[in-house]
Parts: sequence; structure tokens; C-alpha cells
Amino acid sequence: MHITSAEKKTIFKKYGKSETNTGSPESQIALFTQRISYLTDHLNGQKKDFSTQQALIKLVGKRRSLLNYLHKNDIERYRKIIGELNIRK
Repeated sequence: MHITSAEKKTIFKKYGKSETNTGSPESQIALFTQRISYLTDHLNGQKKDFSTQQALIKLVGKRRSLLNYLHKNDIERYRKIIGELNIRK
């Protein structure tokens, strides 16, 4: 994996409010967003890497379901994470 544990800790600290809060939807969405951007860059150069393409589609689906959960339960947290990560629906 291209994301080191130190990078994960900084993501969790910034979006999950602590390094050990790995289960909050905001921290998971931020981690998925980082992985999605890496896989998108990889697929721009490797057009025929279909296994990575399938993994990217699954990650986007997981992120979408977490965003739907936030939207349904706490609209303010949803708007905040959308604004910080520049994700569009």
C-alpha cells in the first residue's frame, strides 16, 4: 500500500479528532478519498489494469455509502466533510 502508517495517523488525527479514532465516518471517508485519488492517478497511466479498476469502483461505493449515512444522520458533519475534501455528489 502506498499510504504509510504515519500518513494514516495524520489523516485520522485531522478528521477523526485523534490518532486512534479510526472508526469515525469522517476519518474513513478521508482515507478512502486518499486511496481513490492514488488509484485514479495509477489508472491514468495503466489503462488495462482491470483489477485496480474494480478495486476503485468498490472504494467509491464504500465511500458513497458512508457519505449517505452521514447525510441521513448528521447533515452538518456531512457538509463539513464534503467541503474539506472537495467531494461532489
